[in-house]
Amino acid sequence: MDYFKQDLASLHDLLVKKEVSVTDLVKETLTTIKERDQKLAAFLTLNEQAALDQAAKLDQQGIDPANILAGIPLAIKDNIVTKNLRTTAASKILENFQPIYDATVMEKLAAQQAVTIGKTNLDEFAMGGSTENSAFQITKNAWDQTKVPGGSSGGSAAAVAGGEVLAALGSDTGGSIRQPAAFNGIVGVKPTYGRVSRYGLIAFASSLDQIGPFTRNVKDNALLLNAISGLDPHDSTSSNQKVPDFAAGLDGNIKNMKIAVPKEYLGEGIAEPVKAAIKQAISTFEKLGATVDEVSLPHSKYGVPVYYIIASSEASSNLQRFDGIRYGYRAQDVKNLEDVYVKSRSEAFGDEVKRRIMLGTFSLSAGTYDAFFKKAAQVRTLICQDFAKVFADYDLILGPTAPTTAFGIGEDIDDPITMYMNDILTIPVNLAGLPGMSLPAGFADGLPIGLQLIANRFAENTMYRAGYAFEQATDFHKEIPAIGGQN
Repeated sequence: MDYFKQDLASLHDLLVKKEVSVTDLVKETLTTIKERDQKLAAFLTLNEQAALDQAAKLDQQGIDPANILAGIPLAIKDNIVTKNLRTTAASKILENFQPIYDATVMEKLAAQQAVTIGKTNLDEFAMGGSTENSAFQITKNAWDQTKVPGGSSGGSAAAVAGGEVLAALGSDTGGSIRQPAAFNGIVGVKPTYGRVSRYGLIAFASSLDQIGPFTRNVKDNALLLNAISGLDPHDSTSSNQKVPDFAAGLDGNIKNMKIAVPKEYLGEGIAEPVKAAIKQAISTFEKLGATVDEVSLPHSKYGVPVYYIIASSEASSNLQRFDGIRYGYRAQDVKNLEDVYVKSRSEAFGDEVKRRIMLGTFSLSAGTYDAFFKKAAQVRTLICQDFAKVFADYDLILGPTAPTTAFGIGEDIDDPITMYMNDILTIPVNLAGLPGMSLPAGFADGLPIGLQLIANRFAENTMYRAGYAFEQATDFHKEIPAIGGQN
């Protein structure tokens, strides 16, 4: 099955008409993954036997024509727990962890009869922007295997961009879906905070984390978000807002839509080819009938420091549960209880995770709480107010997803500050709990450039409509990396 020639609707049609069996589809998907993953290293675990068993059952009962995800193999980021399927968060501390329950999003996908084909690589506990911080392997960019795929959901992004699967789930805490989507030339969406249940997502920063979909086009993305959204009694932060059909109303018509471009998003530090691609995208939106104006988000420049204080503080609290006692890795050469804690965590956590735990613990400590954590929380409110002012007059905010195209493997890994600045354009969206989308908007030196659309809370429909209109007016999403047969 050449996924570059299919979308969810066309593949669903083939399955319903029995022109393709689910078993053949799953077998071929596994074969493609095994071939291409030698170059990409996107997967940590394959769900081979269970996927084939499920495929046989679906072939026997037939595909429900009303169920677009039935029989479709999907990849899942390995920080989303999957019952009886190894879930590691790409950390040595959870190397052999077999969950005894499914995350809510997995239950929703199971109800849709989607096939979980395997678990994808990430930065350990989703902490990083390049998927170089995994305890197990470094995932490569689908377009150029000397470049990073972005992070932390680099495995899911590379799997979709490389044609191993049609769609995948990732998680986004400060840009971890949108930035790898940009680096790999695909569509990635971080929904509004609360739109999708976080139950069963291994927590990094609970007030920022959100699960979302990766696909090769906008409509497929909307269809996958339909399947995983909705209120969940297991997650007290999930919203009871009605879930509309995100794929409805994608007609390419965005006449009279008002779009804001923050001057801060095209300022210093944004590479020239990226600026040029975004300016070209603005002109495309204007030709489609949208009004585009420059605005200001004055506090966005504080997004990165605010994010690293808040996210690290929440991580320091969330990661206390990995103590060498209840589950996961336990150090062997120990003399007392303190030894168990200290050695287990020292041996099994990677450098980036330790760095963030230390920063978070410091920010929350008695002498520094007011100066750091409290101040960061106050500035977060100012960032939210900036967005609210713009959304009082505009439907969408537009800008680049990342300041540059994908950088080389090993290039920024020793410089945490440079690495952190890669998320400068995506972080404010998480701090404000807004929905954001990255979609392909051009190329520079053969590497994809991502365009970011940001909507008001629970206005994913507006974002999808604009993204679809842009996609229909351009051909960037049709480009295929060499790993898929052409470049």
